This record gives sequence, C-alpha cells and structure tokens, in this order.
Amino acid sequence: MRPLDGITVIALEQAVAAPFATRQLADLGARVIKIERPNVGDFARGYDEAVKGMSSHFVWLNRSKESLTLDVKHPRALEILRKLIGRADVFIQNLAHGAAKRLSLDAATLRAKDPRLIVCDI
Repeated sequence: MRPLDGITVIALEQAVAAPFATRQLADLGARVIKIERPNVGDFARGYDEAVKGMSSHFVWLNRSKESLTLDVKHPRALEILRKLIGRADVFIQNLAHGAAKRLSLDAATLRAKDPRLIVCDI
C-alpha cells in the first residue's frame, strides 16, 4: 500500500510545474486524471519523438496518469470537469493567470462549493 492510495487528483495541466507535481502524487499512489486539450493535448508531447513518437519529457512527467480530453471552453465539457472535481480530493491547475477564475475553477469558487477539496494553483 502506498501513502496516497485512494486519493483522486484532477489535473488541468501542461508543460512542467503541475505535471511534475502530479507525477509525484501518482508515484505515491494517487489516481491522477490529466485533462488535456482536444487535438493538441499537452504541448510538451511534441518536444521530441524519442519515446514511441512522444516526447521523453512528456512521458517522464506523465507516467502513471490517466488522460481525458476536454475542451473546457465548451459548456458541456466544463460541466463534466466540474463533476470530476466534485468527486476528487485534489484539483491542480497551471492555466495562464486568470484563466481558472474565468472558468470558475479558481480556489475560492471551488472551495466555497466543497471545503474539503484541496486546490493548488501553480
């Protein structure tokens, strides 16, 4: 048994900081669900093609995670994301400054709905 078995993390992430943080959580046993953009996903996928056509950087940072594609600007996709967050223990995001707030995915809004939720804005 690992320390974070039974913990669910929803990660709206790309590039380095948030994926590295959630990789640590996954390594400790958390179920990490990475939300990616349609058609392009995490832009770090394209840094190189060293690992079966994917970037070595991307593979290293995202091992042990599940991935789901959602266009969070679409109302139905945002509703799905909010339902996932509602069942999670942790929500981590590293969107551009202000983007989470515009989507009502900022810490203050999410914690007002669910005070037990751990929210990390990177």
